Amino acid sequence: MVKKFFITGSAGFIGFSLAKTLLDSGQHVHGYDCISDYYDVNLKNARNKILKGYDNFSFTKDMLENQEVLNEAITSFKPEVIIHLGAQAGVRYSIEKPRVYLSSNITGTFNIIELAHKVNVAHLLIASSSSVYGANTNIPFRETDKTQTQLSVYAATKKSTESIAHSYSNIWKLPITMLRFFTVYGPWGRPDMALFKFTKSIIKGEPIDIYNKGEMYRDFTYIDDIIKSIIALTSVPPKNKKNIDKNDSLSPVAPFRIVNIGNSNQVKLLDFVEALESYLKKKAIRNYMPMQEGDVPVTWASTDLLKKLTGYAPKTDIKDGIKKFVDWYTEYYKIN
Repeated sequence: MVKKFFITGSAGFIGFSLAKTLLDSGQHVHGYDCISDYYDVNLKNARNKILKGYDNFSFTKDMLENQEVLNEAITSFKPEVIIHLGAQAGVRYSIEKPRVYLSSNITGTFNIIELAHKVNVAHLLIASSSSVYGANTNIPFRETDKTQTQLSVYAATKKSTESIAHSYSNIWKLPITMLRFFTVYGPWGRPDMALFKFTKSIIKGEPIDIYNKGEMYRDFTYIDDIIKSIIALTSVPPKNKKNIDKNDSLSPVAPFRIVNIGNSNQVKLLDFVEALESYLKKKAIRNYMPMQEGDVPVTWASTDLLKKLTGYAPKTDIKDGIKKFVDWYTEYYKIN
């Protein structure tokens, strides 16, 4: 069945990949993105150009904070599902520019939630992050774990939007699913992420910074697995109920749920680097660094709830995912 999807951050890594997949399946998509210069605008424009080649795609370029433009875009398109992926990303950048995060991530998300209520969407899905688990040491991370110890402004803004979304879901009975993403990577990825930066530096023969002297573990999740999970979850809007499974994050008072989307596998950063070296056929110049402020040493997702709700769980092996990224990178940047 053809549906209308409104996607914020549509020129971004996940937003572009999601929009393209939906467009390929014949769905109608309206993208919304300010195309900020946080990272290479040429990459964002290249993604957007591909999307604009579809007859079933329309687009608005503006900031989430611009209520008037956002209101016009959503009310005129009349989406059945809103997937809010637009945000100011990056843990480290939030240390330098915290106010940007307060504006984009909190005010921008609040505007989306208000408008989702106004047009009475069937389901609102909002991007959160594994960083909300902060200093939590219980692994793997479960959606029902307490999350009160965020370690960066970025993480704090994501946790704040979860709280705002829950309150709105409770007041207006608006079905909302929060998506906690775990270290997403793959073709068309973000240049500020480790895989992209490492690949660029290794090819150029420049050193790569390895934090916490390599004692870092990440639950790397391939982009295709992220997209399949999101699309599957769009068809499972949360419903309010009295008797809740103790392992389900469904709210007891609102049609609100939190879902981890990760590969459910810990990968040591040094193993990640070695896999990348093998595909690039070149050794990295390693610059071992102390732990970065605001960062966490380990992320690891429990995806039991995702599988229970959708029957699907991410499974792409890190080596396969890295190879696909390297193939894309060398082709896109025309590297022999």
